[in-house]
Amino acid sequence: MKNLDFVKIGRKLKEIRISRGLTQEYVANMADVNTSHISNIENNRVKISLSTLVHVCNALSTTVDYILADEYVSPSSVLEQEILHELKSCSDGTKEQILKIVKALQ
Repeated sequence: MKNLDFVKIGRKLKEIRISRGLTQEYVANMADVNTSHISNIENNRVKISLSTLVHVCNALSTTVDYILADEYVSPSSVLEQEILHELKSCSDGTKEQILKIVKALQ
């Protein structure tokens, strides 16, 4: 069994945090950890625990599956689930626009 790639995990968490306009301080408060701990996770100075990963994912409004997708044998199904998760919060009009974009990209 291969080890988890904590570099990718930290990088993905950081990318999501930044894309959502959230600070490390906000995520740390939501996950009940120190801001420096979030920085250490994002920069691969520490390995994130499962409980902290769950709390951080909740703060980022993402799923553990999405963060760990590269660790699975079939990551495409995880990506599809994350897309569906994000679509749930979209209006019907937005969903129609997304569908048109997807069809245009194929």
